[in-house]
Amino acid sequence: MTSTAIRPSQTQPGWAKASVTQEYLSFRLGAEEYGISILCIQEIRCYEASTRIAGAPPFISGVLNLRGEIVPVVDLRVQFDVPQRFDAKTVTVVLNLPGGTLGVVVDSVSDVLELSAENIRPAPAFRGAINGRHITGIAGVQQGKRQRTLVMLDIATLIADAGIGLTH
Repeated sequence: MTSTAIRPSQTQPGWAKASVTQEYLSFRLGAEEYGISILCIQEIRCYEASTRIAGAPPFISGVLNLRGEIVPVVDLRVQFDVPQRFDAKTVTVVLNLPGGTLGVVVDSVSDVLELSAENIRPAPAFRGAINGRHITGIAGVQQGKRQRTLVMLDIATLIADAGIGLTH
């Protein structure tokens, strides 16, 4: 007696297409909303002024002492040419990236979103106008009647392209 394997298909009722989801932290820089993988996030801290390092590029705001570890801090607003404002919502997101730990200053964090591949569309080709290597896609998120659009970032590539040589 032979057995026949029944495979799910979209034509068979009751079978849902399996979709892998991942979690992303959404944050704001000015009026735009961005998303990065939650897997690289160590912690989110209230903003505190960092110690400036002489000769550092303008987007490196300085360093912080996090429980004995000296961590460089990048202000993404400067890197993305967004006006800086400092208020109660301004935070430093501490990231664990290949090569080390880094803090990034953002205007605010929104939430953690669970997104599937269907929610993220490929990034448009920019034909050299801007370096889009760090943009992994554009996500559409429906929340009630509100549609949100997030620019999905590969934060490790963004930091590497900025020329920040993280090493421990």
